[in-house]
Amino acid sequence: MKFSEKLKKAMQQLGINQAQVVRLTGKSKGSVSMYLSDKTVPPESVQSDIAVSLGLAPDYFEQEEPILKFMKSGQGVIPQLHVEDVAKLMRKDEKTIRDGLRQGRFEWGYGIKTSSRWTFFINATAFAEKEKIAVPQEMIF
Repeated sequence: MKFSEKLKKAMQQLGINQAQVVRLTGKSKGSVSMYLSDKTVPPESVQSDIAVSLGLAPDYFEQEEPILKFMKSGQGVIPQLHVEDVAKLMRKDEKTIRDGLRQGRFEWGYGIKTSSRWTFFINATAFAEKEKIAVPQEMIF
């Protein structure tokens, strides 16, 4: 399976669009468009960075038939926050944070619609940098 097909599959399974991929990965709109149209294939290191930015296993794009599995706690994974903790840190209602994540309003996280519910991914490092808010270590998982 080509990189472009794997990226499209991940986007479909995550329920995200091209603009959200651009925002989450930090890649330009043109680069993401070239990846999706199979005009350019990024180097393996960039593919790994894209996977991690989307909350996927670093080797997602190396697999012949990639299976959508999210990174688990441990070494080399993205430090994450719970919606409840972000709401406390921002002094906002949890619903406001969830709605923003669902709509792709935040650069530091996103919501994924599964068959029956939403799952949220919040990058703790990106959150702290973008919002200029110190995150207590005990909130990070």
